[in-house]
Amino acid sequence: MNIKQAKEDIKNAVAAYLTKDKFGNFVIPTERQRPVFLMGAPGIGKTAIMEQVAEELNIGLVSYSMTHHTRQSALGLPFIVKKNYGGEEYSVSEYTMSEIIASVYDMIELTGISEGILFLDEINCVSETLAPAMLQFLQYKTFGRHKVPSGWIVVTAGNPPEYNNSVREFDIVTWDRLKRIDVEADYDAWKEYALSRSTHPAVITYLDIKKDDFYKIETTVDGKSFVTARGWSDLSDIIKIYEQKDLPVNENLIKQYLQNAKIAKSFAVYYDLFKKYRSDYQVDKILDGSADAEILARAQAAKFDERLSLLGLIMDGLLENIRASELINGELSEIMPCLKTAKFDFTVDKSFEDSVERQISEKRKALSVGKKAANISSDKVYILNAVIAALEEDKKQILEKSPDDANGAFKLLKSNFDKRKKDLTKSVTAAGNALSNAFNFCESAFQKGSQELLILVTELTVSGYAARFIGRYGCKEYFDNNKGLMFFERQKEIQAEIDELDTE
Repeated sequence: MNIKQAKEDIKNAVAAYLTKDKFGNFVIPTERQRPVFLMGAPGIGKTAIMEQVAEELNIGLVSYSMTHHTRQSALGLPFIVKKNYGGEEYSVSEYTMSEIIASVYDMIELTGISEGILFLDEINCVSETLAPAMLQFLQYKTFGRHKVPSGWIVVTAGNPPEYNNSVREFDIVTWDRLKRIDVEADYDAWKEYALSRSTHPAVITYLDIKKDDFYKIETTVDGKSFVTARGWSDLSDIIKIYEQKDLPVNENLIKQYLQNAKIAKSFAVYYDLFKKYRSDYQVDKILDGSADAEILARAQAAKFDERLSLLGLIMDGLLENIRASELINGELSEIMPCLKTAKFDFTVDKSFEDSVERQISEKRKALSVGKKAANISSDKVYILNAVIAALEEDKKQILEKSPDDANGAFKLLKSNFDKRKKDLTKSVTAAGNALSNAFNFCESAFQKGSQELLILVTELTVSGYAARFIGRYGCKEYFDNNKGLMFFERQKEIQAEIDELDTE
């Protein structure tokens, strides 16, 4: 299965394992909750989906790579205790708590989150001395005498032997105690994730054209040559930073992330071409509805590969606008309950700034707990930081203006909130106009019902940001094109045409 399907399988398994009866007991007893074993090639996103599962289920996540552990750190250190057996005293070896088990208890103590996932990566590559303890852990969820706390689900991962010379084969007894999920690299599944995290459009459009370059591991006379999903994601991140700082993105940089010389060179050539398209098409003009006849004519005359690049640029611009409005909406959704609490507090507490400070402290705690529990998204981090900054500004104004009564203090906060609502309205309007202008341009350049419009509608549908935005605020042009396009009948033709393209 692909990584998206694996994520849903793991999410469902964790939800099932955490299900309790009316007396508070787990329906599937802890000892019968099989550890999940995620088997897949390196760099396909196994760790990333664990963070998503923890976030979506609002539970904790503790992660370890087992190749970094010795028997002592995993099992604990031995110490001698005196015990009496049959009237005689004996010296007996016991073990301190495993660092891994202790970290779960630390997480519970720090965050107050009593349920979560203990994720152990590369468990089939442990050292020879650790292997017996690892097998015992998989069967009984214990290191030495110490068990994984109740409510914490064990999820593990490993690489097939063809990718790692250190892999140890499990016996049937061990396999029969695991819930095994085999996962393979799949570009279409990764693309949904890539669109949701604003992956650089050059990466997405290149891989739309050359799907075979998405994941490749080869053995050559010079050693291993490889490209992974992780490599593309990290390359995207560094390209965006380099572009912001006006630093050169060249083949040497690309080779540091795509460790296959042929693919790195191919992408470097494409990236230079992509930059030219970005300069020539001036996508900001397309999105604000001011694209001139020359830009339209070029799009009409362009070959399909160039049109794909243009669509990537348009999608990137649209998602930038949409994400901005979604973040503001998220900020206001967090501030609204704070306002309601403040309104009540102000009527019973004359220290208005202290009331706001309590709200700030709660948001800081939520941010801290989310980070420690590893179950908070980057968007949520941004939103909470924005809320804290907004409340800090509210507190500052209360101190400066010293309102006489609760009504005056609340009016000040309400006024600030209304200003932020205006910012949201402005942002939503800008994003909505950009969507309409993008569709209008594409209809003029490629005609209604074209494969280009199918791609645009499909990618907007796949993107979480865009789907939420359109669902909340609507977009007439999107719905018109969505209704008029025959998705399933046409996707195979389009993919066949994409497969024939050669960016070089």
